[in-house]
This record gives sequence, C-alpha cells and structure tokens, in this order.
Amino acid sequence: MELETWQLVFLSALGIIAGFLNVMAGGGSLLTLPAMVLMGIPGPIANGTNRVAILAQNITAVTGFRKKGFSDFKLSLTLALCALPGAVAGAYVGTLVRGVLFNRILAGIMIVLLIQMAWKSRSKSKGDPVPEGAPPRMLLGHICIVGVGFYGGFIQAGVGFMLMAVLHNVMRLDLVRVNMHKVFVVGFYTAAALGVFVWTGNVLWIPGIALAIGNSIGGWIGSHVSVKKGEGFIRKILYVTLTAMALRLLWGP
Repeated sequence: MELETWQLVFLSALGIIAGFLNVMAGGGSLLTLPAMVLMGIPGPIANGTNRVAILAQNITAVTGFRKKGFSDFKLSLTLALCALPGAVAGAYVGTLVRGVLFNRILAGIMIVLLIQMAWKSRSKSKGDPVPEGAPPRMLLGHICIVGVGFYGGFIQAGVGFMLMAVLHNVMRLDLVRVNMHKVFVVGFYTAAALGVFVWTGNVLWIPGIALAIGNSIGGWIGSHVSVKKGEGFIRKILYVTLTAMALRLLWGP
C-alpha cells in the first residue's frame, strides 16, 4: 500500500518525538504503531515497518553517546548477545500473533516498573549495600535480558522501560549509562528482528524510511540531552512517560 505525502511527513514528525522518548525513557513505539495502524497499515506490517525506524534511531543514538564520551562496548555487546536469541524468536511470533489483551498487560507492567523504580530510589537514599555492577547482579541482569529480548522482538513497544528496569534496578547502573547500553542493545537485536520481518514480507520501506528520519533526529537529540541533563532529569522523564503511557493504555481506545 502507498501512503499520501502528508502521511509520510506526519510520520517523520511523530518519529522525532518517538525517538526522543525511546532514548530518554521508552514508549515511543506506543505512538508510532497506533498511528500506522490508523493509516490503514495492518498490525504485523506496522510492527515490522517500525523496526526500520528503531534501527536507524539507535545507530544514531549510539553515535551520539560515543561522541559525548559514553561507551562501554564490552558490556553492551554481552547484553546484546543475550537479547539476540529471544529477539529473533519474538520477532517470528510477532509476525503471527495479534494480541487482544496487549494494551492492558503492558499498562500493568509499566505500573509495576514505575512503583518498583520509585521504591528503589527511596531505598537507595538510605544506603544500598550492593555496589553498582556487582558480579551477582551482572549475571542476573544478563539472564533477565534474554526475556526482555523476546519481548522486544515480539512487539518492541515499551521494551525501553523493561531494559531500564533491568539495567538500573538489577545491575545498579546509573541512568545515563543505562540509556547508553539500552540504545546499543536495542539497535543490535533490532537488526536481527528486522531481518525476520523482511523475510516474512512484513515491512513497508517508504513509510519505514520516513519514520526512520524522524526517529534518528529524535534519537540524536535524546542522546545529547541524556548526557547533558544527567540522571535526575532522565528519572523525571521516565516517571512522567511511564504514567502517561500506562493511563493511555488502560483507558484509551
């Protein structure tokens, strides 16, 4: 199917917002996926087309973090390799399944993450006996990433919140480094997931490229704002985004 010019321009503009949210917190795909569906693109094809933008966005964001001096290739790669098998399996499932209860399940997950992160923030101020990056937490974090990879391959929308919960709550990484690793991991497994969607014929390239242009701009802005503003600002964006997305999913159409 072909979209009109105004629809492609709209997708690019929406992609800027989505790319920024994805890098700073998550949930950008909860804007772009419904928009494509409302334009008449079937769900599985919208899901696959969205991966073109996600891949471009995270390549740009990784470059942005690296230029600001934030890069840890070894840890990013081990996390990405853990996410990869689940992402491929999840992407294949995503080409077949149309989830009826997806919105409310995701909303519940985000509310749990919001409460958990707020609780961890309070307990941390009282003194956390477990140091950042402790070996047991690193191992547990890598195990959790396998499951996150499956979800990311399957539907993508909201996966940023889950990655942030694992990297921040389990592995005890600060939120700037959380975002640095997050964009690498998502970009890495998205390349494989996109291959599955292309192989099954679930990608529209023109809308995907239009969306990718916007997501890349938003991702670049997000990587620079993340480093410049620091953890406190990221936490505020995360809480606001989680709350808004959860409410939208629970009570939206």
